[in-house]
Amino acid sequence: MLSAGIAVRVARKTVEAEGVAGFRLVPADGERLPAFTPGAHIDVALPGGLVRQYSLCNASALDDGHYEIGVLRDAASRGGSRAMHDAVHEGSVLQISPPRNLFALDESATHSLLLAGGIGVTPLLSMAQRLAALGADFALHCCSRSAARAPYRRRLEDSTFADQVFFHHDDGPSAQRLDLASALGSPAPGRHVYVCGPTGFLEAVRTTARALHWADAQVHFESFTGAAPPADGHGSFEVELHRSGRVVHVPATMTVLDALAAEGVEIPVSCAQGVCGTCLTRVLAGEVAHHDLYLTPAEQAANDCFLPCCSRAISPRLVLDL
Repeated sequence: MLSAGIAVRVARKTVEAEGVAGFRLVPADGERLPAFTPGAHIDVALPGGLVRQYSLCNASALDDGHYEIGVLRDAASRGGSRAMHDAVHEGSVLQISPPRNLFALDESATHSLLLAGGIGVTPLLSMAQRLAALGADFALHCCSRSAARAPYRRRLEDSTFADQVFFHHDDGPSAQRLDLASALGSPAPGRHVYVCGPTGFLEAVRTTARALHWADAQVHFESFTGAAPPADGHGSFEVELHRSGRVVHVPATMTVLDALAAEGVEIPVSCAQGVCGTCLTRVLAGEVAHHDLYLTPAEQAANDCFLPCCSRAISPRLVLDL
């Protein structure tokens, strides 16, 4: 459920690639939708009670009163993408959250490199349109299994910045596949990299960027899919709520978020996969086993915050600023 929902109507549903549906959302009540910036996403309440996050892919600078999102039908779906594809149609009314941006574009960059893995192109499409409108220097690389599975390919090929867009397909000639080291090149002041896609794609970029000595502050990531916590032996532990002194036991089979909710302690949550950062909570004492995709390695090493939807404790107890 969404605490402060906005009612929108699906004005158009389109096929944007094999397995990818596009949705044009307009206000259901005639009110103007909130403005947004490139990289922003919305929470969408789906039929059946699920809430999922989708990036806005239209050009915020050309706000004509609608939002656009693209949704991949995921074979490993927990119900979200299946509901969007099968239960949401033109004319359907949905509840969404106001846009939030945890993947903001630095418009002052001297060069922006946008790297998309599959459906990860959606926030980068919004960024590319904004950068093109600014006359900024950028390049967008879109990686997919095949040309047929490349989301928004036709729109990008027909865009005014088509010469700054490069497509790479797993089933194509090896010469057209993305050479990450060459695309990234050497870091320089004012250069920024934006990456969105599946976990393996993000990790490949992260590893290559570090090898090339890119600073974490210049490489920005967003993932749509959280990784399951590894079987690392982190079993049960306790969390202490600093403000009340209350102690809650967290079994090995339960997340911190669920253990607290079972005791009536609610923390705002959205993706529940360690991706969006909504449930970020301060840690005052104890050692964290981080399993999220939101915090940078430096932020994880600081050990002063964690995402209770997926991360756990190494120490017997965590003291939280709650």
